Amino acid sequence: ENGVIRVNPSDACKLPRVEKKDIQPLDDNQVSEFLKAVHGHPYEYLYKIALFTGIREGEVLGLTWDCVDFQSNTLYINKQLQKSKKVGGEYQLIPTKNGKARLITVAPSVMAALKRQKVKQAQAQLCAGPAWENKEGFVFTNALGGHLAHFTVYKEFKKIVCSIGLDNARFHDLRHSYAVAAIESGDDIKTVQGNLGHATAAFTLNIYAHTTQ
Repeated sequence: ENGVIRVNPSDACKLPRVEKKDIQPLDDNQVSEFLKAVHGHPYEYLYKIALFTGIREGEVLGLTWDCVDFQSNTLYINKQLQKSKKVGGEYQLIPTKNGKARLITVAPSVMAALKRQKVKQAQAQLCAGPAWENKEGFVFTNALGGHLAHFTVYKEFKKIVCSIGLDNARFHDLRHSYAVAAIESGDDIKTVQGNLGHATAAFTLNIYAHTTQ
């Protein structure tokens, strides 16, 4: 681009083929076992919201109460919580993966879980007293109102799935499980695409069409 040399030698490179791993959504029995295993866990509602909405880990960790509308049963997904990749980087709220906000309508059971989380958080605030600090209004916090760390949430998730024999399950598989369940239950692909925050319906189909009859 600078014109120092006339030809870019790297143009001759043959890049290796990208091998995408098959997705591994939880089947109905595994979902049932997972729900039993998370019952009573400190992050129970976090995992349930991820499973029944398909939002990404950073999006559920960055969810704030002002984006929860109990009247219309909707969640406004406009940000995610991510840790800076710099050494000693801090957590920060940044735009969603594709930079676009989305409004998703969720099941009444999801809103019921969020109401229970709100009560649980109010109890935690009473226990913490003056030490409580949740300026951003995070839905899911630690005992003092601070944001949760990705590693902590993932570590607890792995403990749970390993306890039910799903050693290879990843947190992202909750998102896959939601997508497959939504398609199998008859949701149109455009709705599934919008809820997942994919750029196009074709992209959603490329990922999930082969996973279900």
